[in-house]
Amino acid sequence: MVQVADVSAILLAAGTSNRFGAEDKLLAPLAGEPLALHAARRIVELLPKRRIAVCKDTDGALAQLLASNGFKIIVNPHPEHGLSQSLSCGIAEAALGREAAALICLADMPFVSTRHLRELLTRFDPRTAPAVASSNGNAAMPPALFSRALFDKLRNGEGDRGGKALLADAALVHADPDELLDIDRPDDLPAR
Repeated sequence: MVQVADVSAILLAAGTSNRFGAEDKLLAPLAGEPLALHAARRIVELLPKRRIAVCKDTDGALAQLLASNGFKIIVNPHPEHGLSQSLSCGIAEAALGREAAALICLADMPFVSTRHLRELLTRFDPRTAPAVASSNGNAAMPPALFSRALFDKLRNGEGDRGGKALLADAALVHADPDELLDIDRPDDLPAR
């Protein structure tokens, strides 16, 4: 187990959202609020030592929204290079701190509960479970928690796979598949 005060939480929010269309997916309304704000609020409720958001810029609406919720904004200058580029940017910032682990969350996963994030922290052990991932019963996926000892490997991933290789051996924390849904297309959003 790792204490929440010894965790950096990283919200990946710099994707290109190609499948969503022209609208900025992370600002699309869900239950009256921007989509990304749902995931951000679960992190805020968790109370980690540091909150980091990886965005496309520092002055756009999304970056300003996340900054106003206490996130340090880190810019991914090349979001077109995939999720691993955002992960690398976030982990580089987390590595500047002293926290024992980094919790990786995706801004397009609005239904993940704070309870589930706490379960990831509870399952973590730096020796026996240095990587802990969520599972919908079929696959290991984010949100995921990684020991500081894995930061260098996370920084060197490529494409949209990011930390996927490290998830292959991760300890798993199961959640209802609906909780782990991500929003890729406008049709994925519940009725507005």
